Amino acid sequence: MARDGIILRCADCKMENYITKKNKKTQTEKLEVSKHCHKCNTHTTHKEKK
Repeated sequence: MARDGIILRCADCKMENYITKKNKKTQTEKLEVSKHCHKCNTHTTHKEKK
């Protein structure tokens, strides 16, 4: 399948907070989203884990 599960990791504290899916055929670049980090207790950039 083209749709794979990915893990989003906080850019500041490196904690893995979110699990989501993306279509790897249409989105070839790494996903980068602003989300709330429970450890930092603020909105931070979350990047796709390698």
